Amino acid sequence: MTSETQSATSERGGAGSAGAPAQEPSLNRLAPLTPNAWLRYDMIERMLPPGVVTVLEVGCGQGALGARLSARFDYLGIEPDPESFGVAQGRFAHLPKGEVRQTTIEALGREVLFDLVCAFEVLEHIEDDASALREWASHIKPGGWLMLSVPAHQRRYAAADQHAGHFRRYDPDKLASLAAEIGLEDVEVREYGAPLGYALEFGRNTAHRRELKRMELGDVSMEQRSGASGRLFQPSNPAVAALIQYSTAPFRYMQRALSHGPGVILRAKLPAGQAD
Repeated sequence: MTSETQSATSERGGAGSAGAPAQEPSLNRLAPLTPNAWLRYDMIERMLPPGVVTVLEVGCGQGALGARLSARFDYLGIEPDPESFGVAQGRFAHLPKGEVRQTTIEALGREVLFDLVCAFEVLEHIEDDASALREWASHIKPGGWLMLSVPAHQRRYAAADQHAGHFRRYDPDKLASLAAEIGLEDVEVREYGAPLGYALEFGRNTAHRRELKRMELGDVSMEQRSGASGRLFQPSNPAVAALIQYSTAPFRYMQRALSHGPGVILRAKLPAGQAD
């Protein structure tokens, strides 16, 4: 086993095995995850489709989750926000493989296809979500997969969504219908995050509600809010990052049994005979 594989295996243990801390913390120091991102990553790992080699992540942000995907796959992350991209680029400079680019998916050639196209906490920032999904699906190989995460349940739309530039939240059944409408099949949606995710969301809403009172939101575009949202609450202290990783471990295990929460993950397949 190579050192690269050992590192990937250690991180998988940290996310996928709630009671087993990662043996090699270097990736967590380089690209730490927020508490909510640890909950999300646990579910993403469990839903990753088989047979994937090449991965495109749309809106990779600061590259924390992408760094983990790059340890397992031939990975490309794209991010239009210059500040977030700068952080991601610095992180990937220390990784043995994987690439990030400051660009948009529209700039990729139509012939560039991937086994898996994913976008985590991105779709809610896009006004025309159906067109975005079609664009993302156009870069999936026939028989390949789309995977995404979004905030769950429109009834929970609150201050944190408004401040972060979310156009909406998604009820799981409506998200599944949207994927089916653009021609995807084997659609699976899972809620995640309970119980910790509810507490984290309450805290974010409280903080953002105070911030909204202090600012003129009309002077800040949705694009600016979306770009800034990916930089909020990101841990930078290694001790704090380690504390987050280990303290969220029991909640990652707990969410699997509860099967509900403030977030939802979708996995869907492009039919083998279909290509855009």
